[in-house]
Amino acid sequence: MVQVTQLGERRTSVDEIFSYLHEEILSLRLRPGDKIPESDVAARFGVSRQPVRDAFSRLANLDLLLIRPQRATEVKRFSMREIVKSRFVRAAIEKEVLRRAAEHCDEAGAAQLDAALASQQKAIEDKDVDGFGALDYAFHETICGIAKAEFAFDVIISEKSKVDRLCVLGLSKEDRMPELVEDHRVIADALKAHDADRAIEAGMLHLSRLDDTIRRISATNANYFEPSDG
Repeated sequence: MVQVTQLGERRTSVDEIFSYLHEEILSLRLRPGDKIPESDVAARFGVSRQPVRDAFSRLANLDLLLIRPQRATEVKRFSMREIVKSRFVRAAIEKEVLRRAAEHCDEAGAAQLDAALASQQKAIEDKDVDGFGALDYAFHETICGIAKAEFAFDVIISEKSKVDRLCVLGLSKEDRMPELVEDHRVIADALKAHDADRAIEAGMLHLSRLDDTIRRISATNANYFEPSDG
């Protein structure tokens, strides 16, 4: 049974429980298939079961937990079908976002992109892996803003979160950061040049970076995937 680490201070809100477990799952400190008994979490956070149930429900809505009646809740295993679906949806959304961003990128948008890239480069120099992850999300949000499609970021972040756990199982984020920044740089240059086709090509290459990792992990850690995926 997985032991959820006791925090130094007492947590009582649904948001705090959700945030903590969300980070534990995405960082793979809680791995696919690990069981998380509701009673254990309630005891360790010093709360009743209801806020734990509410936090579990939010995590289940993000496709990160599997809640089953009369059985311990467990961390959702990866599903190849859902991964393919998620990548398809995200690619469709990002193509249109990049097309619109290339059309609307003005001097202010270009400055935002340059500032984002500078922050990412600084994170590499500082070896700030966690900070880089946040900047990666912020870069995509910036592009949605330039495209005047802020609403699209909600979809992107939802689909991105479904496969982010796989990144932890591949090359370390520190090793991958320079490659990802270079992808971002090519995308930004294309947007600033109003070259939609080049931006989309670079964006789809960026999105495909995880493909080899997915194939490798599904072969070496089959227990992390749903049995129905073969």
